[in-house]
Amino acid sequence: MSTIIVVGGGAAGMIAAITASEHAQKVILLEKNEKLGKKVFITGKGRCNVTNACEADTFFENIISNPKFLYSSYYTFDNQAVIDFFEKAGCPLKIERGDRVFPVSDHSSDVIRTLANLLSQNKVDVRLNTKVKSLLIRNGKITGVTINDGSKLMADAVILATGGISYPLTGSDGDGIRMAEEAGHKTTEMKPALVPFVLKENFYQELQGLALKNAGAKLTYQGKVIYEGFGEMLFTHFGISGPLILSASSTYSKKIKKSNDEMTLTLDLKPALSIEQLDKRILRDFEENRNKQFKNAIAGLFPLKLIPVMIRESGIDPEKPVYEISKEERKEFGHLIKNWNMTVTETRSFREAIITQGGVSVKEINPSTMESKRIKGLFFAGEMIDVDALTGGFNLQIAWSTGYLAGESANKV
Repeated sequence: MSTIIVVGGGAAGMIAAITASEHAQKVILLEKNEKLGKKVFITGKGRCNVTNACEADTFFENIISNPKFLYSSYYTFDNQAVIDFFEKAGCPLKIERGDRVFPVSDHSSDVIRTLANLLSQNKVDVRLNTKVKSLLIRNGKITGVTINDGSKLMADAVILATGGISYPLTGSDGDGIRMAEEAGHKTTEMKPALVPFVLKENFYQELQGLALKNAGAKLTYQGKVIYEGFGEMLFTHFGISGPLILSASSTYSKKIKKSNDEMTLTLDLKPALSIEQLDKRILRDFEENRNKQFKNAIAGLFPLKLIPVMIRESGIDPEKPVYEISKEERKEFGHLIKNWNMTVTETRSFREAIITQGGVSVKEINPSTMESKRIKGLFFAGEMIDVDALTGGFNLQIAWSTGYLAGESANKV
């Protein structure tokens, strides 16, 4: 009976092992942590955004790196297949705003428990606290792995699903990437993605903790708009974060060439209003408060914390009576609200990045099987491959799709 070893007990590794085991193979899942799914546990703020219930076209529009590489794996095990898989296994799901799919319980632990139960039912040999040191390769074919105690485990196929290098505390420390490189695989530069921004300007210090529910964002690099989005954002002690900013960061990481490059981030604080509608709104507020000072006349436009910052950014004297504010000043104030520019100097580190951008080059992986083009019997799955997506359940869908296809294909070696 042939043996399949899966290295890594995250989303991709668990689904790969389950799928491989359905064909009566001997499957061994090696996980260096003390438990399975440590990164899955913290995804979606602990709720686990399992997938996104969007149409296929929308799924691929949300892939930042190498979307075409994912065609085979996605259509083999798409978002509806993922939903059916979990619900059939006793983990009911629900669809929320933006087609995001979560467990009904709102607990990521239920997703992990469901996968762990399936591993147990399928008699997968799960070995925790087991670190893989190296791959065993002979004559261009995988023969097994060496583990931390120096012993060798022989196998007919090995699936590497060790993740990238983001959130290293969950065990993603680049081990699998190193092993792939030692086996002769090319890797692309790895950068933090879905990660907060650091700002050059220091007004964020006053705004720390302020969340904006509905903001528009535009990222401009070398005179070109490279990202536009809408959603929630948060001012922090170093700059800005939140779903809107995390999505922008993936495009930033993709485009940035030098570490000292800067980009302009333009916020629209009133995206539901056109510039003309906003001007009418400001004019109405000014007329109602015409005898007040400017600083006391704009409370209806912004959250309290934001008022002193926007006054300073506007250049209008805060003590100035509203009736003295000129039409030009009012128009410029409206323009500021719709086009508030700030400078992004860098992202935060891999320690705070939800995912890794970059990894094993897709040119060296067969997209129809996830098998290495260099080493027979070696397969890849999940975040260690050079594919990544925006927030919303798309990255976990990549893990499920590539893991499932790798598990299915490993049986055919």
